[in-house]
Amino acid sequence: MTGHAPEVSGKNLNAYLISGISSDHECNNINEAREKLRRGMWIMIREGASFPNLKILLPLIFENELNAARCMVVSDDITARYLLETGHMDAKMRIMLEAGLNAFTALRMVTLSPAEYFRLWDRGGIAPGKLADFSLLDSDEIDTSFKIKHVWKNGVKVLKNPNWFKEQNHEIPVYTSEIITNIPNEEQIKIKSSGDFINVIGVTEGTILTKTLKFKTTLDENNNVTANPDQDLAKIVVLERHRNTGRFGVGFVSGLGIRRGAVGSSVAHDAHNFVVAGADDKSIITALNKLAEMSGGLIVTDGDKIVNSFMLPIGGLMSLLSPEKIADNLVKLETSAENTGIQIKHPFMVLSFLCLSVIPELRITDKGYINIMRGGVQNIFTK
Repeated sequence: MTGHAPEVSGKNLNAYLISGISSDHECNNINEAREKLRRGMWIMIREGASFPNLKILLPLIFENELNAARCMVVSDDITARYLLETGHMDAKMRIMLEAGLNAFTALRMVTLSPAEYFRLWDRGGIAPGKLADFSLLDSDEIDTSFKIKHVWKNGVKVLKNPNWFKEQNHEIPVYTSEIITNIPNEEQIKIKSSGDFINVIGVTEGTILTKTLKFKTTLDENNNVTANPDQDLAKIVVLERHRNTGRFGVGFVSGLGIRRGAVGSSVAHDAHNFVVAGADDKSIITALNKLAEMSGGLIVTDGDKIVNSFMLPIGGLMSLLSPEKIADNLVKLETSAENTGIQIKHPFMVLSFLCLSVIPELRITDKGYINIMRGGVQNIFTK
């Protein structure tokens, strides 16, 4: 079984492994990865759009290339824009080659190692009895300038045939979530002050980990705790969207840089509820209502105005448009998000991870703040 175990070590790691978990893709430093490898885990070295760890963890392979037999390189959340502008596994190969890693060791970590871990005995190499899933490069030498010339899937050349997938007669499940009608209003998401300080989700660009920050409360004339753009403090709301229960959690986040308006998404790991972060309640509620109207998507609002939105008709998670059109829409959305004050890269990706309750420290779900390291649900107010 694959797992999420950032910063888990010592006896806690032993207990985690006894449960049957055999791999981890959340290592944030070389010492953490080394300890897990020594305890028998497979290490999935993540290079995602928002959380790149490959360069940090490559020393694990340089110190002993035999470690590549238990290590693989993985993506873990990349956007259509990232795919088109940067690449997929080919981009990860280039990073390893640029760092000076042996080309065949790098190849193993994107082919044979993952095939062996997932017990895909019929692939992972080009050999008799294996599935003909392979790529042909444009050069005999594998260096940082390589390009993929042809791709075969199940023995069929597919790179030059963009309609290959459709020709396989696969049915694409166009699932749209139930229309959400039980949406809170501005009054309902207000938080009456019951203390001088609040817990705040601290975001740091480049890492999936969050911090638990402590902020002095900023109050309106009715003693409600509010966002404070001057302190990089935004309100964040998560609304349950699968059963129309109306359940929602409210908290605060710092590190996004929002100064006006709100950004929202129905891509919110792992429950994929609606998540919206904003500088004011009106912008947040406008975003929640539009997300419900679309049955999911990405959105930027300013007060009662929809600045930009993009519908995701397949479960509120995916689109049927071409990668190019999806990337174009995402560029426009991210530009709109920048106008709210956001400066971090891939803001919608970062927003989606703030709901991932299995990762330390502080997260938010439709049940409110969650801190897995402190036993679950947490209060907004603190001493």
